[in-house]
Amino acid sequence: MILLQIPELRQPADVVVIGLIGSELQLPEVSTTVLPVPAAQAAARYAADEQLDAAAGSLHTLAIPGAVPSTVLIAGLGAASATELRVAAVAVGRRIAALPEGKRVSVALDAPAERDSAALAEGLVLGGYRFTLPSAADQDPLHTVNLVGDVDRAGLTAGDEAADAAGWARDLGNTPAAELTPARMGELAEQQLTPAGCKVQVRDEAWLAAQGFGGVLAVGAGSAYGPRLIEVSYKPRRRAGSPALKHVVLVGKGITFDSGGLNLKPPAGMRMMHTDMCGGAAVLAAIQYAAMLKLPVQVTALVPAAENAVSGTSMRPSDVITQFGGRTTEIGNTDAEGRLVLADALAYAVARLKPDVLIDIATLTGAMRIALGTETAGFFANDDGLSGALEQAAEDTDEPVWRMPLEHRYATLLESPVADARNDPGSPGGITAALFLQPFVADVAWAHLDIAGPARSEQDGPLLSRGATGFGARLLARYLENAAAS
Repeated sequence: MILLQIPELRQPADVVVIGLIGSELQLPEVSTTVLPVPAAQAAARYAADEQLDAAAGSLHTLAIPGAVPSTVLIAGLGAASATELRVAAVAVGRRIAALPEGKRVSVALDAPAERDSAALAEGLVLGGYRFTLPSAADQDPLHTVNLVGDVDRAGLTAGDEAADAAGWARDLGNTPAAELTPARMGELAEQQLTPAGCKVQVRDEAWLAAQGFGGVLAVGAGSAYGPRLIEVSYKPRRRAGSPALKHVVLVGKGITFDSGGLNLKPPAGMRMMHTDMCGGAAVLAAIQYAAMLKLPVQVTALVPAAENAVSGTSMRPSDVITQFGGRTTEIGNTDAEGRLVLADALAYAVARLKPDVLIDIATLTGAMRIALGTETAGFFANDDGLSGALEQAAEDTDEPVWRMPLEHRYATLLESPVADARNDPGSPGGITAALFLQPFVADVAWAHLDIAGPARSEQDGPLLSRGATGFGARLLARYLENAAAS
């Protein structure tokens, strides 16, 4: 865990981080207490003699025996764009997190623009992320990092909050399903978001049944852990005479474990299914960001949470269920469960919450992972303005997305002789899943993000972490920030 601070006084450090662009070291005007002249000269000679790699994310260590600092860490910054600063800072954060606790660290990197400072803070905090089980949280070492370069405080605050939110999304995704039941996910949302100024309501099976959430109830029917609808609202105060706040509703798939149900997944496909609630984690993280920064935009986050398990009460292929609002679905494959819970939540949002914008995010289809790989999310939108806003947020946060076509010629694949639609229309899987959801959003501006690829990773990447990556949390946070400013 990394805590960022800007010290009032420059203190000696055991490790000082400086940047490299091309063959030139970037040495901010810092006190010689932090980087004494001999250490700076030694670093400059080392960079020149060794012709160090300056690509963003490259790190070079210079040990200085008997001196303070005892270590100078030279970080390649590429051309020092916001993207490259973020990548470089992640690498630095990972190196800092590996240091023994108690080491004094100063980061002497210049990032005067707000966007650059946000990227620097995001990278350092994300790089320092380590998952520990809730029962062992006190074992996560704390590393305090002093920022001594030219930085923008507002940018640092925004970047720090975005990374904290994404880190919480990673924690939720990495928690084993035995510890993160639907009810427990609701409890954690209440504990985390109520102090931030949000209202949290966790609805149980009785409420879901009374309201007609047939999809959520069907998916959760086979589990000993009952389903929940987690509803979180953030509504800032509106100044007298000011325009009405835009209302954005975020819906995140919250399948806390997906066995596939009676259409059981193979063992290899089940291994990471405790991360099948990463869409839900992303929307909870995004509303946390909005509340912490007090953004002038109304946000509601909905997480339909359920465990898709196997038992004598599991939903069956050929069952017909009634979704919220009355639309019916024929179950052709119990492993196509995500769209069933999303459909209920989307219909509820339209009927009860009256959103201006509706965005859902889910680890929904293997087809999207095949189409776009493990670093890019696919998305569908019925509104070009919303599409452009999401693409801008993705570019700003380096969480890449690619717009896919809502091709209605495939709508006939959803036809069922016994219901309004079937849940297993087949290939092209990503498109037909989006087409299944579209009737539930009516004419509201809507986007559907399929993060099946980048939501989880087998190894650390330049930005993404091994396990649950938190993908989508920063993207949605930036979207909300931009929406509040528009």
